Amino acid sequence: MLIIPAIDLKDGHCVRLKQGDMQAATVFSEDPAAMARHWAAQGARRLHLVDLNGAFAGKPRNEDAIKAVIAAVGDDVPVQLGGGIRDLDTIERWLDDGVSYVIIGTAAVKTPGFLHDACYAFPGHIMVALDAKDGKVAVDGWSKLTGHDVLDLALKFQDYGVEAIIHTDIGRDGMMNGVNIEATVALAKALTVPVIASGGVTDLEDVRRLCAAEPEGVTGAIAGRSLYEGRLDFAAAQKLADELGG
Repeated sequence: MLIIPAIDLKDGHCVRLKQGDMQAATVFSEDPAAMARHWAAQGARRLHLVDLNGAFAGKPRNEDAIKAVIAAVGDDVPVQLGGGIRDLDTIERWLDDGVSYVIIGTAAVKTPGFLHDACYAFPGHIMVALDAKDGKVAVDGWSKLTGHDVLDLALKFQDYGVEAIIHTDIGRDGMMNGVNIEATVALAKALTVPVIASGGVTDLEDVRRLCAAEPEGVTGAIAGRSLYEGRLDFAAAQKLADELGG
């Protein structure tokens, strides 16, 4: 299982939010590229980038920082990117720039036809982020809760051909109170595509619990605040995941 460090970008800086609140941002680095090099040096095998300004604006807003991150890690560390991706031209541009996986969130829920077209045009490169609270999907930078059930949408998007589903419990994101393992495992059991856990990954015990769910299809865990605040040691977490994964 991959432990995937998150680099969330706001105004060109590496930040972390609490429960998606842009007003509750903590700046952890003013140099995202240096942060990317740090995680690569620690042994990261993938990075998770989010253009937070883009998620709210509906179009890319942190291009320079994202390109700097890609240049910093080269081909050694694949990058998955989400935030403000609403059309095929944007996807093509990011893939041309070196992004390995493009993550579609709000647009997948609001305009599923776009997601379908993206999966057809760029097979193997499209992931969907389903951000949920109490089993219901949130959109627009988590500011609006829909009536859509996470599992129903995940099954639908699986049929479209998505590469993976990233599942975030937004009630736990940035709160350092543990991952929602039950909801993540339930989703993974119902799907054939991989599930990547996000939101609340706090310590090695969370890593152990998620690794136990790897046979069900949980293939990765995105970690943010816990890494930046020193609660979770990345190298130790990935080493444990490798050992438990055999």
